[in-house]
Amino acid sequence: MAEKALKKSTFIWEGKDSKGQIVKGETNSPNLALVKANLRRQGINPTKVKKKAAPLFGGKKKVKAADISIFSRQLATMMSSGVPLVQAFDIIGRGHENKGMQELLNTIKTDIESGSNLSDSLKKHPFQFDELYCNLVQAGEHAGILDDILDKVATYKEKTEAIKGKIKKALFYPTAVMIVAFIITAILLIFVIPMFEELFAGFGADLPAMTKFVIELSKVFQEYWWAIFGGIGIAVYALLQTKKRSKGFNVFLDKTMLHAPIIGPILRKAAIARYSRTLSTMFAAGVPLVEAMESVAGAVGNVVYSDAVLRMRDEVSTGTQLNVAMKQANLFPNMVVQMTAIGEEAGSMDAMLAKVADFYEEEVDNAVDSLSSLLEPLIMAVLGVLIGGLVIAMYMPIFQMGKVVNG
Repeated sequence: MAEKALKKSTFIWEGKDSKGQIVKGETNSPNLALVKANLRRQGINPTKVKKKAAPLFGGKKKVKAADISIFSRQLATMMSSGVPLVQAFDIIGRGHENKGMQELLNTIKTDIESGSNLSDSLKKHPFQFDELYCNLVQAGEHAGILDDILDKVATYKEKTEAIKGKIKKALFYPTAVMIVAFIITAILLIFVIPMFEELFAGFGADLPAMTKFVIELSKVFQEYWWAIFGGIGIAVYALLQTKKRSKGFNVFLDKTMLHAPIIGPILRKAAIARYSRTLSTMFAAGVPLVEAMESVAGAVGNVVYSDAVLRMRDEVSTGTQLNVAMKQANLFPNMVVQMTAIGEEAGSMDAMLAKVADFYEEEVDNAVDSLSSLLEPLIMAVLGVLIGGLVIAMYMPIFQMGKVVNG
């Protein structure tokens, strides 16, 4: 019941303001009565209110993390230039190509116009603005430095999205190539190899062992292709669902990935970079350490590091220094621990952690580039063995027949 109560629809309204001028707009609300009540509260007498019809073709695009990152930079720039908050939302919303983002910004703008502050308005949209984002904005509002904090939030979003992109690039390229290789191999086994099998049937001679193996493999694919592809699809779906629902499986997967060759060190550096960047931004915003670490735990992107940060938070809350808690976690390199200790002693934790984040973000960048350079020849070799092996197996009997004829 609670979930249904939170479901909102988009309403188009028209009315007259206190000066008698006709005004129009859109708003999100659970029902029509609330729309009219909110408009009257704003001094608008509604004359027409109706639910917005869904588009016939397509629809609004999903709001992506990249959209939020760009919005954060635009809002920070406008606020630092002295543009009023409501006007900034109006300008950004009208200039955005994504209809979903336009709708989101219009809803937040309407909330602000009705008297809500920015952080409370953002908290109503947890899928787009996480707890960390809202906490930073709230800290800026309380300290009276919202424009400065928005600039830090924008920088934080840009950095975190950049490092996410690097990790996706490192994982996507080899995965995509291997999927294409599997599909090409399956096509050859199902459609091409049977043609060669019919040709070899009239040879009346024993086929090479490698050719026999490929033909038998082809028969399996022809007969059970639906089970092979269905099994792979079910396995992938089950994996994704288990990852979404099971924390134990996530811990196992993240631990395995951290210890995996080549990709493991990249994921470790990425987790440390996120930890450092997030904590640095929270410190700069004036958020207390214990409160900040709860948000940091949700931002590191790895269950192993997330659990470690929560344990560190408990230790810090009892009076332990952060660098000591980090050392006991046994997940952070000595350099990171030492830089944190220096920051604590000098009272410049945000600056020190920002330097750590810069260093590890550059390390991830270099590691991904090196991985791409290493994987390209390796993938070509794997493709050569798979496709080339099938071709050689099919042509070996033909070469043997040629030798017999020439002999």
